[in-house]
Amino acid sequence: MEPLAQRLRPRTLDEVCGQRHLLAPGQVFRRTIDSGKIPNMIFYGPSGVGKTTVAGIIAANSGMRLYKLNGTTASTSDIKSVLGDIGTLNAEGGILLYLDEIQYFNKRQQQSLLECVEQGTVTLIASTTENPYFYVYNALLSRCTVFEFKSLTAQDIEQGLRGAARRLGEADGIPVAIPQDALSYLAQSAGGDMRKALGNLEFAVTAAPVQDGTRTVTLEMVTQVAQRTAMRYDKLGDDHYDIVSAYQKSMRGSDPDAALHYLARLLEAGDLPSACRRLMVCACEDVGLAYPQIIPIVKAAVDAANMLGLPEARIPLADAVVLVATSPKSNSAYKGIDAALADVRAGRSGPIPRQLQNKHFDGEDAAVKGQHYRYAHDYPHHWVKQQYLPDAIKDRKYYTFGDNKNEQAAAAYWNRVKDGE
Repeated sequence: MEPLAQRLRPRTLDEVCGQRHLLAPGQVFRRTIDSGKIPNMIFYGPSGVGKTTVAGIIAANSGMRLYKLNGTTASTSDIKSVLGDIGTLNAEGGILLYLDEIQYFNKRQQQSLLECVEQGTVTLIASTTENPYFYVYNALLSRCTVFEFKSLTAQDIEQGLRGAARRLGEADGIPVAIPQDALSYLAQSAGGDMRKALGNLEFAVTAAPVQDGTRTVTLEMVTQVAQRTAMRYDKLGDDHYDIVSAYQKSMRGSDPDAALHYLARLLEAGDLPSACRRLMVCACEDVGLAYPQIIPIVKAAVDAANMLGLPEARIPLADAVVLVATSPKSNSAYKGIDAALADVRAGRSGPIPRQLQNKHFDGEDAAVKGQHYRYAHDYPHHWVKQQYLPDAIKDRKYYTFGDNKNEQAAAAYWNRVKDGE
């Protein structure tokens, strides 16, 4: 039997749940589609949010012949077959090619579309769950307008589920009732994916007994169908990078609640390595010298987490995440090494000063004999003024003391020492 998501696919843009930033009357996208002049477009966003549905509605109202290809299965010969209909009676109204998962097309396959897209003999609507600026060939990308489809909210999905339940009841001749608690659970557990939500609904409705002429879907039923959230997560996709980015930025921004939320999402997806790696990076990069003792503390927590494994790993990681989020912050050393690396990569360097070299003899061509290295421990406070950087960058400054208590104490100490030279 045809899946519920396919049977109940919206037939007009007004029936599509969510994506109001594109589909609401007055929006540029909506006005363009309503004009009947369909440009080449790329739809970018997670699965189950309406990309294919909207493309189908556009095609149905455009008068053009719709061809569908999927990047995971289509070959170059499939593309040639579509292009072979250009100018024939099969496509007298024009060709609209819907290419799903375009990121799986290689460069040669994408290039094969260029000429007809540029000439206007084919209108292309492509969709992708990955960032098109990374995965779509630049020449093709420049000929298309990118529109981002966003994850559906629980309210969007509730709206779709209500309509689906009503239409299911009409089709079967038996009304379907879903109490609010069951409806909310289905909507929340779908993780923004309408297709997933409809699949769970169909399963629950099929299992629901008929009582007094009505099928009632209870909370107990839907919790069995959707026991685990359909949280979007792909270790190689945009969702992964968005979550780990938010995780580190929340710690850096000293928000322990948000940091724990993103830690939970990483752990629920089973991505213990990313949770540990970003935590360790944040301790070094963002707390750094404001509280340098945090580095071995976090390392111990990470070691404990990896030794314990999930689910117990959540405990030492939560301790460390809260500690990092609530610690004073300094990126002074991080900025210092990046500045030093920039100089090295740009060739701003030079010979090692003679007094620092490892050799203790001079060649016959040396103008000044002797290494003249000053051993710091032979001087008061174990410090003596001496040039350490190469001549070409001898006055270069990479490190500036941070304004936190720890670094300011070190700055005050060295100011006293060096002022008394």
